[in-house]
Order: sequence, then structure tokens, then C-alpha cells
Amino acid sequence: MNTVKAIYPGSFDPVTNGHLDLIARGSKIFDHLVVAILRNSHKNPLFTVSERVEMLTEAVAGFGNVSVATFDGLLVDFARQEQAHAVLRGIRAISDYEYELQMALMNRRLSPELETIFLMPDAKYSFVSSRLVKEVFELGGSVDGLVPEFVIERLKQHVPGDERR
Repeated sequence: MNTVKAIYPGSFDPVTNGHLDLIARGSKIFDHLVVAILRNSHKNPLFTVSERVEMLTEAVAGFGNVSVATFDGLLVDFARQEQAHAVLRGIRAISDYEYELQMALMNRRLSPELETIFLMPDAKYSFVSSRLVKEVFELGGSVDGLVPEFVIERLKQHVPGDERR
């Protein structure tokens, strides 16, 4: 029997409820979903790779067919290593689509057998990004409902704040 394995790549700095929405939906579509954290030396993440692995592992603990991994380099190489058939990507807006289309077409050129599947998050998360969550939190705003509670606790450890949080 063939099983369909997919990779859901990203920085997940931090994981948001939008990410978790896509993970939940992806877990129903694919036999196995690997949530893959890109170790990107060009970005300046708030959380270390190991902290992001811990948060994602906690977040996906209830899914029997979801695992967490890390990778660097080309996504297509990681997908080959994992024997994945598809890449799951979220699209929130037209601007996401333009970027994701370019990436999908390049990935197809490098690995024609790897399919890219686009999913839109639930409308209530369509504006949520890790970058926006960090910015709002750093400026003292509430991110309740946008990230899991354990992520808020981790943000409090990393970002000096006031009593409003």
C-alpha cells in the first residue's frame, strides 16, 4: 500500500494557530505530515531551533500521523531524504500566492515528482503571521487566540514586557 507523505516547511518562529489549523487539515489529507523547521542562518529568529522543535512537538502531540523535523538547504533535498510526495503550503493573501507560486515552480523544476499543495487557513487566521505575532507582543498587545497558550508563556520569557500581558 502506498502512503502519501507531505512536508509542511516553515520557520515557525513561533508556531501560530494558523499553522496549527493547516497542520490539523493536512493531517487529514496525508497519511503522514512532517512539520519541518528550516534552520535559516539568514533570519534572526526569536526562538532557537530547539525551542521551536519543543513548541511544535507539544502542539502536534495529539496527532498520530504528524512529526517534527528540522532541515537546512534545499527543501527538495529534504523531501527526497524523507521520501515525501508533497509539500504543504499555506496561503493567506495574494502576496503569499505570488511568492509561493515562484517557490513551487522552482521546486517542480528541481524535483518534478514533488507536488505542492496550497491550503488557505481558516478565515479567522488569514491575517496571522509569526512576524506579526512577535511585533504585537513586543509592543504590549494581546496575542490571545492567535497562538497556543504555551507559546504566550514562551514569548513572556523572551520578550521583556509589562503587566498587561
